[in-house]
Amino acid sequence: MSQALEVCGQVRQPGSFDFEALTRLPGQIADIAPLVPGRTGGGVRLASLLDAVQPHPEATHLTVESTDGGFSASVPLAAVVESGVVLYRVGWETLPEQQGGPFRFLITDAQACATGGADLCANVKFVGRIALSAAAGRDTRPMERR
Repeated sequence: MSQALEVCGQVRQPGSFDFEALTRLPGQIADIAPLVPGRTGGGVRLASLLDAVQPHPEATHLTVESTDGGFSASVPLAAVVESGVVLYRVGWETLPEQQGGPFRFLITDAQACATGGADLCANVKFVGRIALSAAAGRDTRPMERR
């Protein structure tokens, strides 16, 4: 049974995207390493995923949640819409759990979006759900910088 990434909330067409569905979206990134040094895998740009679900105009925040619900990060949508990526593969195989799979959310330009309330901690492993909302969602990230 393949796993799916749920995209819901303030969207016109909530969706569930498995590996095959993600491969059919535009905005594919064959290798994330040139954009995020030290990371491996391929994925799809967040903007392409959002085009597929059509966010409502009032959607201002994006909350990325782990499959077990134990970790979530909520960030202003405008801060990550262009630099967000959902990693889901290595070559043409599912992103392994050892790399945060089956789905992993990364911000390719964390420096630029830091002013929008997103930071490196908004990179989420084991993603199961992305929810759009009109206000900040549940955020379990530590609030103090280490």
